[in-house]
Amino acid sequence: MDKAIVLLSGGLDSATALAWAQHVKKWDCRCLLFDYGQRHRRELRAARALARRAGCPVEVVRFRLPWGGSSLIDSRVPVPTHRSSSIGRELPNTYVPARNTIFLALALSWADAIGAPNVVIGANALDYSGYPDCRPAYLRAMQKAARLGTRLSPASGRPARLWAPLLRLSKTQIVRMGRSLHVPYELTWSCYRGGRRPCGTCDSCQLRVKGFRGAGEMDPALV
Repeated sequence: MDKAIVLLSGGLDSATALAWAQHVKKWDCRCLLFDYGQRHRRELRAARALARRAGCPVEVVRFRLPWGGSSLIDSRVPVPTHRSSSIGRELPNTYVPARNTIFLALALSWADAIGAPNVVIGANALDYSGYPDCRPAYLRAMQKAARLGTRLSPASGRPARLWAPLLRLSKTQIVRMGRSLHVPYELTWSCYRGGRRPCGTCDSCQLRVKGFRGAGEMDPALV
């Protein structure tokens, strides 16, 4: 059974990507969590709960970016609220500069260390907030870097591969996939603001509600 490193944030997309890696690809998964100074701990608790339910080992990498500017890591910057129809038209201040590049580099390091040829990320380029590090061209570039910059290379016969199974799916399609894979969405957390209940107004909450509504369901986080 091949090993896989799954980037797990605790949200809807990464939970679905984990289920895909486990149940569709049948990989032996390890979950990589990041404590990078986000403004709340709720998503980390959700990620741990998801990994525990899936029976996957967890590694938590802790670091702090010495610069602010993003509302996800700087409490002085307010989380924006956009109309759902305008999400993705401009880069919101929830963007953490080069975050996926940092995350994928650390995931590839762990994969290279333990001989796991697969790295899975729940990036999505349809229903998303317009982040540049969620685009197909970006992931193709990172795939090339993975092949050239690790021991898991073509020369060894096991090229390192990045997988983004949700990249071209809408949120509704993601929810439907997750339901078919029995993803425990009641354990997930997507809200940028934290708290006991999702705010329902941030971009992430609106996209999540859109996905469940399109699938003809209520978001279990709001029940």
